[in-house]
Amino acid sequence: MDSFHTLQGEGLDELLKEISPIDDFTGNRFELRFLAHEFGKPKRTLAECREQERTYDAPLYITTELRVKETGELKEQNLFFGDLPFMTPQGTFIINGAERVVVSQLVRSPGVYFISQIDPSTGRELCSAKLISYRGAWLEFETSSKDLLMVKVDRKRRAPVSTLLRCLGFLKDEEISALFEDIDVDPIHRYTQATIDADPRDSERAGSVKNDDLLSLWNRLRPGETYDVGSAKILASARLEFYRRLRPGEPPSLENANILIDNLFFSPRRYDLGKVGRYKLNKRLKSSNPSSDRVLSREDIVNVIREIIQINNAAGVADDIDHLGNRRVRAVGELIQNQLRVGFLRMERVIKERMTI
Repeated sequence: MDSFHTLQGEGLDELLKEISPIDDFTGNRFELRFLAHEFGKPKRTLAECREQERTYDAPLYITTELRVKETGELKEQNLFFGDLPFMTPQGTFIINGAERVVVSQLVRSPGVYFISQIDPSTGRELCSAKLISYRGAWLEFETSSKDLLMVKVDRKRRAPVSTLLRCLGFLKDEEISALFEDIDVDPIHRYTQATIDADPRDSERAGSVKNDDLLSLWNRLRPGETYDVGSAKILASARLEFYRRLRPGEPPSLENANILIDNLFFSPRRYDLGKVGRYKLNKRLKSSNPSSDRVLSREDIVNVIREIIQINNAAGVADDIDHLGNRRVRAVGELIQNQLRVGFLRMERVIKERMTI
């Protein structure tokens, strides 16, 4: 019951904030905002729904505001969005006269999990990690028997973690080494250096990129620092290489690479750790990011790699991925919210098309 009441208030507010405002494809004509929502009274009583084989539901109304950008005109209206099935006092739903229940799910909690497994060829314990989001791409980190640290995004092709770090703005070998020099101390297995040596650096890939695009990317990732063409080309080539590995059949361009990387990890609309995921991530990595920050940061990725190196060096402890403390219950409100999100995103696409016509 509590979960469904949360959906009626905070859950729907969260969904409306995700898609609001909606602009037309040109971005110059209209802007639609969802301001508030309310439910009307159910049309029928529980007894009537059972007798007449009807659904026990209530109308959902959303207050919308349309702004005409050319004239600045504002139009506000309360719109009927549809009938949403309502929960009965017994925690059930009446659908076409029959009582139904939504079964809660026990799922793996979003967050980061470190797994230590014995490598059959060398007999060493090597650490891998999974960074699981509530919604969006999964990141998988692996340690190879040759001391290489690799990363996979959504089970696509692997890339050295140094390529990912260069995409995020850590450009020079010395910068990457400095991130891990206090923990990568094993005299035999030098994970950072082995990974950097395997990194396919080719700044010639960025030769066709315009200088304005390089400058714009530099100012975004290295604000306040003096522009360096050579370093900017390393940054651009790393992003192009990362894009090539994730989209092997498509011709790489810097604009597409920037959009892909931003959408994968840093866009609240495409990536969401969830409140639970951010809490678990902060707790495991001993960081203090606010719970409202539900996308990844550069520091999150660096801290995950640091923890992998520490576990490889027997200075950290791996997780038990089957422990119930690493699982959570998805209750009825959350499950319905996920289905409503699909519907709202389809509606957003239709609204954009109608605005553009």
